[in-house]
Amino acid sequence: MSKKMYSKDTRTVLTLDAGGQSFRFSAMRGNSEIVKSVKLIPNAASLDHCLSTLVQGFTQVSSQLSEPPVAISFAFPGPADYPQGIIGDLPNFPAFKEGVPLKAFLEHEFGLPTFINNDGDLFAYGEALAGFLPYINRKLEEAGSARRYKNLIGVTLGTGFGCGVVQDGKLNVGDNAAAAEVWCMRAKNLPDCIVEDTVNSSAVIRVYRQEAGSDIDDLEVSAQEVYEVAKGSKAGSSAAALRSFEALGNSLGDALANILAVVDGLVVVGGGVASAHDLFMAHAIAAINTTIGRANGSRVPRIELTAYNVENEQELSKFLQGTPRKVTAAGTGISADYDPVKRVGVGVTKLGNLRAISVGAYSFALRQLDKE
Repeated sequence: MSKKMYSKDTRTVLTLDAGGQSFRFSAMRGNSEIVKSVKLIPNAASLDHCLSTLVQGFTQVSSQLSEPPVAISFAFPGPADYPQGIIGDLPNFPAFKEGVPLKAFLEHEFGLPTFINNDGDLFAYGEALAGFLPYINRKLEEAGSARRYKNLIGVTLGTGFGCGVVQDGKLNVGDNAAAAEVWCMRAKNLPDCIVEDTVNSSAVIRVYRQEAGSDIDDLEVSAQEVYEVAKGSKAGSSAAALRSFEALGNSLGDALANILAVVDGLVVVGGGVASAHDLFMAHAIAAINTTIGRANGSRVPRIELTAYNVENEQELSKFLQGTPRKVTAAGTGISADYDPVKRVGVGVTKLGNLRAISVGAYSFALRQLDKE
């Protein structure tokens, strides 16, 4: 079945948004939520209670359906062996200490194929099938461009730094279910730290406090409030707030350059911090498009690709138009169209995090069923 057909598919899949503070159960059909969601406390400290909560939630959602579901599919925090559905030791879910075969448990309880992935993977998959990737390709078609994109890198900036990679419609989970675990890459601006600690909501707050010259205990703010300070709608040091998002953008751009050196595709940014893209995206693009030194003292482009902020109308126009020209083989009369600029568009989620993850979970389950 074509991946485009899932938006009109009549099969129903049970889904779950699994957070440390709440479980939100629902059901999807045709890429849309079709029931009133059920929210329950995870009871994450007790395995028996947590498993009972999962059974209760999916049972309550199933009772709202007019026809039986065909699968269960959702994102769950890692570390985990996602293909086998074994959840490992989780800081927010102490009940899963030593590893729990969650997939096998749910398949036994409900008699349904169960698929578990991480949220970064499913975010990227949803945006690839029904969000950012088709949006960009539609824009290219409207602009009269023959270029189309097949690959997508999805990153989420929130309390952490998540990532997923979709290549030609297929989610790359890796041989060890550890593909795109970019959170542990080295941070450019804190070389002894992981990049996650420089591109999440806590990083925004930390840099703001440092730049504002306030003691950590004397300045209690959220990342959203730092954004409001930067925009002038809240009192505070606007210069420090702007600097916090500049630092995030620089670090994010360096990380994206590393990823783009391996995966050639569009980039979509989601997560709570993505709403501040007007403050950090230009810095991220500049970091991708910078140069890097060689041992002989010369400098070369950071990567072969040129990045464009497609949330900016002028950059979007340049991205869509490209730099096409005719080239000929001398003395033969043979010519071809050629665009020497390898372009990559970087933008923000078109579905929103929760919907992208839900669409990703739904489509992943149906694709696996269709393969079987």
